[in-house]
Amino acid sequence: MKQPQNSRANLNLMKLLFKPHPWHGIESGEDAPQRVNAFIEIVPTDTIKYEVDKASGYLKVDRPQRFSNICPALYGFIPQTYCGEMIAGFCMEKASRTNIIGDGDPLDICVLAEKNIPHGDVIVEALPIGGFRMIDDNEADDKIIAVMKGDAVYGEMKDIADCPEDVIERLRHYFLTYKSMPGKGKKSVEITHIYGRDEAHQIIKCSQDDYWSKFPYFEV
Repeated sequence: MKQPQNSRANLNLMKLLFKPHPWHGIESGEDAPQRVNAFIEIVPTDTIKYEVDKASGYLKVDRPQRFSNICPALYGFIPQTYCGEMIAGFCMEKASRTNIIGDGDPLDICVLAEKNIPHGDVIVEALPIGGFRMIDDNEADDKIIAVMKGDAVYGEMKDIADCPEDVIERLRHYFLTYKSMPGKGKKSVEITHIYGRDEAHQIIKCSQDDYWSKFPYFEV
């Protein structure tokens, strides 16, 4: 149920007085899923993997990147999304699997951009063009692939079919290996499908539905 008008005004005032939480206080985007806000946690030059601390909203150090694999794109999440029952159900249907659950995190997004952005903790307006159906130890962990709005090199791409295969393969290799630790066994991570824009839009909608089901008290 939506809150009364004075609650909306109070929330808007809070956003002016205090820094919004990047997961809960920033909208997915007025035109989502066609155009979304992406909160960027790490950039290709980072040798540290950062992620948002869910409690405080500040970036925290997840782990140093101990090996040579670095993320080949801007990487973060779409605010006000959540990978729960809807995402898990969609994954099981498309991958013909059972016993899959959502990973309990906001929906991940990679944003392709020509220009160098030197650090994370920024918001980028992005146009989803596709994604990876990734399953990590029986958890649905989709990676939406998008282009930065207005980017000179990538900005006109409409679908993942427009993206160079080498770029897609770099992203795919990164996500299949970034959790691997030599001497500690192979992680159970797989990418079952690479999908296009229309399916990416469906997944974003599912993650928004999961979010409002999980956090109904943030809706105004």
